Amino acid sequence: MFIDEATIYVRSGKGGDGVIHFRREKYIPRGGPDGGDGGRGGDVVIRVDPNINTLYEFQHQHKFIAQDGKPGAKSNRTGHSAESLVVRVPAGTVIFDADNSQVLADLVGVDQEIIICKGGRGGRGNARFANSRDQTPRVAEKGEPGEERNLRLELKLIADVGIIGMPNAGKSTFLAAVTNARPKIADYPFTTLEPNLGVANLDEDKTLVLADIPGLIEGAHTGTGLGFEFLRHIQRTKVLIHLLDGLAEDPILDYAQINSELALYDPGLVKKPQVVAVNKMDLPEVKDRWLSLQKQLKKKGIHASAISAVTGENVKNLLYQVNDLLQQIPPTSMEVLIPVYKPAEDPRKFEIQHLSNGWKISGASIERAAAMTYWDSDESIRRFQRILEALGIDEALRNAGVKEGDTVSVGEYELEWVD
Repeated sequence: MFIDEATIYVRSGKGGDGVIHFRREKYIPRGGPDGGDGGRGGDVVIRVDPNINTLYEFQHQHKFIAQDGKPGAKSNRTGHSAESLVVRVPAGTVIFDADNSQVLADLVGVDQEIIICKGGRGGRGNARFANSRDQTPRVAEKGEPGEERNLRLELKLIADVGIIGMPNAGKSTFLAAVTNARPKIADYPFTTLEPNLGVANLDEDKTLVLADIPGLIEGAHTGTGLGFEFLRHIQRTKVLIHLLDGLAEDPILDYAQINSELALYDPGLVKKPQVVAVNKMDLPEVKDRWLSLQKQLKKKGIHASAISAVTGENVKNLLYQVNDLLQQIPPTSMEVLIPVYKPAEDPRKFEIQHLSNGWKISGASIERAAAMTYWDSDESIRRFQRILEALGIDEALRNAGVKEGDTVSVGEYELEWVD
């Protein structure tokens, strides 16, 4: 089964917690703090695997969660960092943020990869907080929370040549004739419900990768008849073979309709070089109308070849014609859209809401600080209060009218305001 779209949830690992510990040995009454740092949480990495050609596996598994880092230990021992979780996808996979449709990456090369969610850093142990003024700190950090994302994966086939045309134009037969691909073939519309790839050998040094794009129908650009799923595969191709059904009632109208659907979906598609061929020349009735068709096509500036995918008539010449066009197209680098891990806005930014049951503080930095605080440690709480002051939240709350005893929530935590 060919699956070319999937939605998944990914989450990187939380950092390991730093620990509060003091060195205790005989004859060393004041050993000092020796609590170690937590290990880093595992990243979520999406990597191209050449052995995969569909997104089928994601129909069964939708959640990918990396391991958390291990907590620190006494004697300044750092916890083990978690290994990255590698999610393998086929070449040609475009990764979108499912919540806002932003393109995060376009993976086309073998072993190309992207860290889609960074693991949380390990929390610092109390040994890291010792200084000349406080030589016995009873404060440490919990590990930083991991990142999470809902992703939409779309597969766009990577092929030199796309074979397009109306349903039953003979695209699958043509692909089977020139490659080792074995698509399902029958004499009725919509036989092909999934794209097929094949490699055609022109000679020892020349090969072409061809994709049989399922038949398009009127309204495909709006999604009719799985139009979206089929049309996006054409975007990767450099040259199109446009097959016309020699038995069709009006092959020239079919030609115009297909190009109209391409232009309505993506204006760039109709600009791709096309090699036009009238198929089914093995049938007497098609041979009889060929000259008439050829003249009508020429009047519209269309040069067409006569072929038979069944007998192979003129097929090799058509492929050489396609190869000549490919050689004229300058190489284009498929730039990978790598997300830059810089926040879109200042992470120190915060928002205060006055609710019926108290106050709510929202903001990336303060919520992360709350998640990394040991709430059962007085020193850790005092450190959190200093963070509130450094970010200007303390003053903003006072200006907003916070009162003694009010409930102030930050992320998952509820605090009581004390002057």
